[in-house]
Amino acid sequence: MSVAELHGVAKRYGAIEALRGIDLTIERGELLALLGPNGAGKTTAVRILLGLASADSGTAAVFGCPPASQEAKLRRGALLQVAKVPETLRVREHIELFSGYYPNPLPLSETISAAGLKGVENRFFGDLSGGQKQRVLFALAICGNPELLFLEPTIGLDVAVRRGLWAHIRDFVSNGGSVLLTTHYLQEADALADRVAVINRGRIVAEGTPAEIKGRTGHSAGGGLEDAFMELMKENPIEEMVRI
Repeated sequence: MSVAELHGVAKRYGAIEALRGIDLTIERGELLALLGPNGAGKTTAVRILLGLASADSGTAAVFGCPPASQEAKLRRGALLQVAKVPETLRVREHIELFSGYYPNPLPLSETISAAGLKGVENRFFGDLSGGQKQRVLFALAICGNPELLFLEPTIGLDVAVRRGLWAHIRDFVSNGGSVLLTTHYLQEADALADRVAVINRGRIVAEGTPAEIKGRTGHSAGGGLEDAFMELMKENPIEEMVRI
């Protein structure tokens, strides 16, 4: 069962066609990695699913509801690349404040543990390192106990913390949660994704498991998803989608 979907969605900003009638679904209990170069349409697709932008044509739904609806908002969380929260609140206070917006939030201790924030929960956000701030934003994305997570790159995290976050994401998905991951860090997508959709110039140009994407471009035994991705970018992305 899909938890979020775009059908025939197009979006234009002036003369720029950000999305050209794409179809995209996120299934329950899967992590879908949406990959593409800068300007490919990833951010526009995510903004439409979050209810932050509307499609010019086509339909978008999250849990069968309009993306901007209250029901959709209460059942999803988001860690976006650009996010700001007040620097004069403590970590604990931020989490408690966000948790109060949701009917069934995670216990505070569970959120702190999952985000790797033990020992800094009483520090002011403004006093944290860049990596610690990123962990707080991840905590705010999961504290509401969402069914669907939107995640952008885990930049600013050291290797140990990133792997801890990956472990939490795997647990989240194995327990029936769904994730849309948009990232330029293709090792992350290769390690985590059940399915990959590659977008370029506003269209989905390939879709399948990481192994299928690599196999299609002849990299199943070698260079990995990054090499396969680069090969796809050399192909004509405006023709019909290649569904694997």
